Amino acid sequence: MSSSREYLEFVLEQLSGLEDISYRAMMGEYILYYRGRIFGGIYDNRFLVKPVQAAMDLMPDADMETPYTGAKEMLLVDDIENKEFLRELVEAMYDELPERKQFS
Repeated sequence: MSSSREYLEFVLEQLSGLEDISYRAMMGEYILYYRGRIFGGIYDNRFLVKPVQAAMDLMPDADMETPYTGAKEMLLVDDIENKEFLRELVEAMYDELPERKQFS
């Protein structure tokens, strides 16, 4: 199952309190970036983020889910209606996210 464009637009609206959010479509799903670093994605209309320590601290009871077969587990974001929480979550994660790989 692929994610809908409508769900992507909803998540992007919920993240509108952050500057420099971008995304890339990939095989029917969406990879999400904050200031050039991947922090999560939308998979089967689920908003998942990388399980970095800051995210685990802010969502200690979050379910771990696999975005697709063979992938590493990620944290399911349940509190998607709370824009302030989402801003805090993504900002807290930033320093723990790997920098974007540069290809030559």
